[in-house]
Amino acid sequence: MRTKVTIIDRGRPELLEIQCYTVSDEVREIVAFVKSRQGQLTATADDRQYEVAVADIFYIETVENKAFLYTKNKVYETRQKLYELEEMLAEKHFLRVSKSVLLNLMKVSAIKPALNSRFTAVLLSGEQIVITRKYVPALKKALKGEG
Repeated sequence: MRTKVTIIDRGRPELLEIQCYTVSDEVREIVAFVKSRQGQLTATADDRQYEVAVADIFYIETVENKAFLYTKNKVYETRQKLYELEEMLAEKHFLRVSKSVLLNLMKVSAIKPALNSRFTAVLLSGEQIVITRKYVPALKKALKGEG
């Protein structure tokens, strides 16, 4: 497959076009990756409002009914509920891995077994997130590309 990148003027909208004979698994994977890199969430930190790129979020966690977005260097708070974020981010490779955590699968460097049928996701940042056994089947399905 050949690739071509063209630099355009700032006033024109960016466009990614794929020309193919059939929509193969490889093409679906490319499209899913591009979609996962798009979008922003509004959040606050240090009494300021920010637009946080979805691609920069490692995981989202709720603590005492507040949702927090964890990036490599900063933690933001958002007013959205975890179930709302789960729906919004389902196509962007985010997966619920416990009652209170959504994980960005694009930020996982390794997954290893833990005790009691659980798993641990090791993130690119070095942090480790526990995947509770209730969510392991969904994780396996997502990793196989079925979810």
